Amino acid sequence: MQKKTMAITTTQNRRDFLATVAGSATAAALLTPRSLWANGAAAEPGNWQMKLSTSTIQFSSLPIEEACARIAKLGFPAVDIWSAHAGCPHLDDCLNRLGPTGLSELLERTKLKLFAFSTYRGGFAKYAELLGKVGGGVAVQGSSGGRCPPAELKTRMGQFMENVKPLVELAEKTNSYLAIENHGNALLDSVDSFKAFVDMNRSPHLGIAVAPYHLQRIKASVPEVIEICGKQLLFFYAWQHSPGKQQLPGLGPVDFTPWIAALAKIRYDGYVNPFMHHEPEPDEMAAALAESKTYLEKVWAAVERSAADA
Repeated sequence: MQKKTMAITTTQNRRDFLATVAGSATAAALLTPRSLWANGAAAEPGNWQMKLSTSTIQFSSLPIEEACARIAKLGFPAVDIWSAHAGCPHLDDCLNRLGPTGLSELLERTKLKLFAFSTYRGGFAKYAELLGKVGGGVAVQGSSGGRCPPAELKTRMGQFMENVKPLVELAEKTNSYLAIENHGNALLDSVDSFKAFVDMNRSPHLGIAVAPYHLQRIKASVPEVIEICGKQLLFFYAWQHSPGKQQLPGLGPVDFTPWIAALAKIRYDGYVNPFMHHEPEPDEMAAALAESKTYLEKVWAAVERSAADA
């Protein structure tokens, strides 16, 4: 089992970087490719800070300014801005109308930190310059298509790592991180594919976005996958496989306690992002997210109490 080899004692560690989207020089000085990836390493109990964000696609019928205002009013400190999946206009509007100055002003006005760009439509390269100019962050996109037979997994994952190198280099240049999301019928799908990804990845600018919704569809253990990812986990969708608003934490049947406990165990650095697809109208969506946020905060408090008492 790999142990951490370096203790970060500066006032701004990698977790703080993801929270504040700080300057590239500071981030580069603090990142050491393998020493920060202690998969399954023992952690001190308690004192893990859960941070929350949510995605603008939850308000895709609203302009980006109104979507951010809604998210900020709900008390989320950070935001994930979506490209044109299901017609969401937000990221392209930021790119083509607001530009880096306008987006930075919007974030400042709403007091939101930029956590991520979700670039499932268009791809990271299209939005990389914008992401870099607003300070950097996480860019999320999928892996190559087609579930992989076990006998081909090592070869296919090696090819994927080679093919994604230009995007990883772009992430380095733009002070950003590329997170590959698991999806049904994709290369990154099975538990073994997570293991192969983690074993082959050598860049601190490349990692994983875990979508429990898709893991539940294949009856995979979400806590197990979280522990496999370790410090290579860059984005976590708080998202369950249920219909409608029941996809959200606290509204559906899943007890999120084991999932949040697993995130605490690996000292997850990013934001927990309650999420659903096929969102209702904005007022109903806002009410559902408020309920979900309250639920996650209660779960986190219970996890921390349990860790402190252990």
